[in-house]
Amino acid sequence: MSALIVVHLETATGHVYFLARFSYDGGDPYVVQAEFLDGSDVLARWHFDRQMLTEGLYRPVGEGDVAFRPDKGSGRDELRVEMIGRSADQQGNAVVFVDAPVLRGFLDETYAVVAAGEEFLDLDKLLDEFLAR
Repeated sequence: MSALIVVHLETATGHVYFLARFSYDGGDPYVVQAEFLDGSDVLARWHFDRQMLTEGLYRPVGEGDVAFRPDKGSGRDELRVEMIGRSADQQGNAVVFVDAPVLRGFLDETYAVVAAGEEFLDLDKLLDEFLAR
């Protein structure tokens, strides 16, 4: 399942709006993939922990490469997503804002596929795939 959601990036001169495709696969129940798009081109692809993404709608969570926190300033209801890239010059760093009600709706759909606490990861299968490489 996936959803296209309009997100925005804050810059020194204002906001830049673009689409992000949030995807979920019950076969990998802990992960929500986000692809940030420019037309059909993928600008960046991140894998977020589904539980952290959900908790970030209500309280600050995360450290290291990614952090989430609610942003309700100026009548907005958004999720602030801080992503730290791996480049030495910090060109990969970004702060993106996602419409919280739309994201909540998407996450509700993911929990209809695999409920919280019902996640299962077949470690034997994962290990077999890893060793086959």
